[in-house]
Amino acid sequence: MAGQDEDLVDVDPYAPAEPETTIPVFKRLCAPSGYATKRQLRAMGLRPGGQEPVAEVETRGPKNGLLYEIAKARPVRPMTLAKEHALDKAMAARQTCGTCGRRYFFVLPTSLKSCLECHDGTPADPASYIAPPAPAAHRLAA
Repeated sequence: MAGQDEDLVDVDPYAPAEPETTIPVFKRLCAPSGYATKRQLRAMGLRPGGQEPVAEVETRGPKNGLLYEIAKARPVRPMTLAKEHALDKAMAARQTCGTCGRRYFFVLPTSLKSCLECHDGTPADPASYIAPPAPAAHRLAA
């Protein structure tokens, strides 16, 4: 009976196949040169480009900032007309009142589902919106 227990191996099915690697964590403002966060890369006109983070930097919030190597970063992809058009359409949906059709220069609150003027009668400053386009006359009528 004692010989049977020697052949058994304790295996944890949830244990990782490879040893887990940890990345270094630096204090605020103490990260070595050559590393940057995503925001810092964006300010330099770069993006991480698929590379994994190489370190972390402690922040004031609950999550640490991830650091990427600047040498491996790639340039930001340029804005195309199609991308710009798609972003404008998305912003127009968030800035346009569904009731009166005015497009404001700010995002309308989603809780109201309309502008303040349509919601409760508060007059809107005419400099804060673009008037809706006039209905086009039918082209064949002329």
